[in-house]
Amino acid sequence: MVVLQYPLMKKSVRLAVIGSGKLGARHAEMYSKMSGVELVGICDIHENKAQETALKCKTKAFTDYRQLLSIVDAASIVVPSHKHHQISKDFLENKVHLLIEKPITTKLEDADDLLVLAKKNNCTIQVGHIERFNSAIRTIKGIIRNPRFIECHRLGPYDPRVADVGVTLDLMIHDIDIVLDLVKSPVKHIDSVGACILSKTEDIANARVRFENHAVCNMTASRVTPDIQRRIRIFQDNAYISIDYVSQEAQIYTKDNGSIHHKKIDITKSDSLKEELTDFIDCIHSQKRPLVSGEEGREALAVALEISKQIHAGG
Repeated sequence: MVVLQYPLMKKSVRLAVIGSGKLGARHAEMYSKMSGVELVGICDIHENKAQETALKCKTKAFTDYRQLLSIVDAASIVVPSHKHHQISKDFLENKVHLLIEKPITTKLEDADDLLVLAKKNNCTIQVGHIERFNSAIRTIKGIIRNPRFIECHRLGPYDPRVADVGVTLDLMIHDIDIVLDLVKSPVKHIDSVGACILSKTEDIANARVRFENHAVCNMTASRVTPDIQRRIRIFQDNAYISIDYVSQEAQIYTKDNGSIHHKKIDITKSDSLKEELTDFIDCIHSQKRPLVSGEEGREALAVALEISKQIHAGG
């Protein structure tokens, strides 16, 4: 008699989304359509928000995240940044895997606390640096060889929803994470300037970051600019690569026989958030390291806090 061997079915991940604002609602909607995920509930201190999203996603609404601590395997933490530490800590103490929206926390000591807890309880922490999942960035990673100069612009209009942190932790941290991943060298020196315009924190920031391997990056972030711009330009010995995050398009310029040749890089566009959440669930099943780990979230936070500190000291 032949005995057929079937692969073991993966157990569904019981998951909750904490925070039902614009981004939290998108997390919930994505999870509700994902195979291998049981969306246990949506939590928000505003009951009407939680109920509205829960109804859409066919799950339960909660106003106190502590009711979910013992009944889920994983959670997306999509609340204001200053609440990341305490909420994440409570879940990690209950051995719950976490996707924490960026920044991981607003203080380095709080990030370190979460990393220690995650290791102690064998939990995954993935940090929501969504641009790492941008199809343009993922495509050009194989082209990047020893970048010498990088220029980043991340500009857009003011959003009072994120006024609890400055533009450095709100927007620039995306570029900080990308650049640290591309350069792969310790930071040697940072020079920063900025200004508070519409809030009590910096609303425009510029930083020049020098690395130990002599690479240099110039980053500008603004949340007082009418038009949205998300661009990165990477210069290396043999090429110049330009990426538009919004359109998910990339161009490469190369030198050959004294002439500059230009071509558009072929990119298969995808939904960055879907890619990010899928990776999170896959990491829980496979116990692999996330594309953006808690440690990398902590490194980006350290650079962002130093930039913000310099701006406020100079003001």
